[in-house]
Amino acid sequence: MAGIYLDHAATTSVLPEVVDAMKPYFVKEFYNPSSVYQPSQEVRKRIEAVREQIASFIGAQPEEIYFTSGGTEADNWALTALAGRKGRRGGHIITSTIEHHAIGHTCKRLQQSGYAVTYLPVDGRGRIHIEDLKRQIRRNTTLISIMFANNEIGTVQPVAEIGEIAHKLHIPFHTDAVQACGQIPIDVERQQIDLLSASAHKFRGPKGVGFLYVRKGLPLQNLLEGGGQERGLRAGTENVPGIIGMGKALELAAKTMETRRVKETRMRDYLITRITKEIPYTRVNGHQWFRLPNNVNVAFRFVNSESLLILLDMEQICASGGSACNSGSAAPSHVIEAIRVPKEYKNGVLRLTIGEENTMEEMNRVVTVLKAKVAELRKESPEYEDFLNQEQSKENGLEEKQE
Repeated sequence: MAGIYLDHAATTSVLPEVVDAMKPYFVKEFYNPSSVYQPSQEVRKRIEAVREQIASFIGAQPEEIYFTSGGTEADNWALTALAGRKGRRGGHIITSTIEHHAIGHTCKRLQQSGYAVTYLPVDGRGRIHIEDLKRQIRRNTTLISIMFANNEIGTVQPVAEIGEIAHKLHIPFHTDAVQACGQIPIDVERQQIDLLSASAHKFRGPKGVGFLYVRKGLPLQNLLEGGGQERGLRAGTENVPGIIGMGKALELAAKTMETRRVKETRMRDYLITRITKEIPYTRVNGHQWFRLPNNVNVAFRFVNSESLLILLDMEQICASGGSACNSGSAAPSHVIEAIRVPKEYKNGVLRLTIGEENTMEEMNRVVTVLKAKVAELRKESPEYEDFLNQEQSKENGLEEKQE
C-alpha cells in the first residue's frame, strides 16, 4: 500500500539485494548443508562464510556464533543455558524491569523452577543505575541479562559499564541486542559482552532467522536434540536462505550504518521537537541522549492510543502504541509502568520508529495528521473539557485578584 511506515521496531522490509541473495538457495542451491556430496558442501561453505561475517561485525570469533530462528529463541537459549550452571554461582539471575517478554517471561518461568531473579528498576528515562546492579550481585549470581536498547522507548543501556562489572566478578553478561544490532555499533570485546541475541528482520533481513553469540569457554546446553547441527547444540536442518539473507542484510547494514544514523537522528529530533512544541500536553518517553537513532516515543494527555492508531491507519500511517508483542492489550505496557509515566499520559502512548526509506516530507505529513487527530480525539474527551474549564476558572480567578 502507498503510505508512511513508521513501525520499524516491529519489523523492516527486506532489501531487494537480500532477496536476490536468497533466491538461489530456494531452487538452484537447495541442498542440505549436512550432506557429504560436493553441492551440499558448497552450501556449507557459504553458511560458514556468513558465520564469519557476523562474528567480524560484532568483534567475535566464528565459532562463537550460533544460528537461531530469531531473537526470542536466542534470548530463551541464553537464559536457560546459563541460569542452570552448577557451582557457587548457580541459581541467581539479574535482569531489568523493561526487558522484552522473551527475557521477562523466561525469567518468571525460571523463578517457578526455583531460581532467584532480581529485576533492577530503571529511572524515569529507562536506564538502570550501575550502583543498583552492584548492590544486587550475590555469591550465587549466575547471569546478568540487560537489554542493549529498549524496543519501546529506545533507551540505550550503559552496556560497557555493565560488562566491566560482570567481567571483574566472572559473571556472564548477556544482552538482548535485537533492536541495536545493525543500528548502532557493537563490539563484544570492548563492551565485555559474553552472550548476545539478534534477529535479522530488525535490520532488513528475512523473518525467522537470527543468531546467538556465546563467548568461547562458556557452558552452553543443548537447545534441540537431533542431528549435529550448530556443533551439536541446536539440531535441525539449517534455514539456508534465511542465513544467507541475514548475512547480506548485515553486510549492507554495516556499510550504511553511519549514514542512516545521521539521517534517522535528524528526523527523530525533528519529529520530537515539532510534536512537543505544536501539540500541547505531550511528553517524551525515553532518554534524551542515550537513545536509538530512529526511536520516537511520546504520550498525549486526554488521548487513547488505540483510537489514535486507528485514525492514523485511516490516513495510511503505520505506527504502534508500544511493542508489537503487546498488541491487543489495552493496559499500559510494563515498560511504560516501569518508567513511571504519569497516569494521565499512560493510555496515550505512541511509538514512531523511523527507517532509512523515510523522508522529511513524510515527517511533516505525520505531524500535520497528528495535530489534527489528537485535537479531534480531545474534543470527544470529557476529561479534556473538564480540564479546560478548570484552567479557565483559574485564569478568571487570577484576573480578578489582579484587578
